[in-house]
Amino acid sequence: MGSEPRFLGFLKFLVAGLGLIMAIGLIVLVVLFVKRFPHPGMDFPADIALPAGAKVTAMTRGPGWLAVVTEDGRILIFAPDGQTLLREVDVVIAPEGETGAAAGAAGD
Repeated sequence: MGSEPRFLGFLKFLVAGLGLIMAIGLIVLVVLFVKRFPHPGMDFPADIALPAGAKVTAMTRGPGWLAVVTEDGRILIFAPDGQTLLREVDVVIAPEGETGAAAGAAGD
């Protein structure tokens, strides 16, 4: 089994290069994920002053406000402390096929 064909050395070089490129790509992806998602979660107040009977289905935070979506179809906008209700918006779902301004939210 003496000598290997000449192209076999070149092929080994290509395989090693591909492995190196894949390893570098994996490292880059991990670094991007770590940089992109540095925060484990958002800070929400421990207690939010919800109206009586309101049940939360979703929450989000923006600069200077906190939004709470309730089961009964309202979006409650609070100050960052969660105690001061700034605005309440009733969500109106448009009938099937209707879009645009006629399908907007009431309570403005």
